[in-house]
Amino acid sequence: MNDELILTELDYKAVRSSGPGGQHANKTATKVELSFDVENSEALSEKEKLRVQKKLAGRINKEGFLKMSSEDSRSQHTNKEIVTQNFLFELKESLKKPKPRKKTRPTKASKIKRLKAKKKKSEIKANRKDPLK
Repeated sequence: MNDELILTELDYKAVRSSGPGGQHANKTATKVELSFDVENSEALSEKEKLRVQKKLAGRINKEGFLKMSSEDSRSQHTNKEIVTQNFLFELKESLKKPKPRKKTRPTKASKIKRLKAKKKKSEIKANRKDPLK
């Protein structure tokens, strides 16, 4: 993954932010929407593209664009920085390879502890029964 090449492939679009803000919010486009074409990216290898498409499937639309947005700040510039940082973080997280699971066996002490707990529970339940039946 090449960060600098990915940053050149990003498309930004400024739109009006939702929520309160009065006259200023009605006039300015402070919300920033980021889109990234995963399928046609030159910065990612084929394996990386598949991994990103699998991990971030909920954020990728039918055309194959990864969409993210930010409207945290009242500044368009700040929102652009926030959405870019979030995008790079999500992309790096999706490219991480999962650790292989190591099979483990329960210890002898843990088996004995479990069986003692089962025995105690069954005795408690047996004591609840009516002795006449």
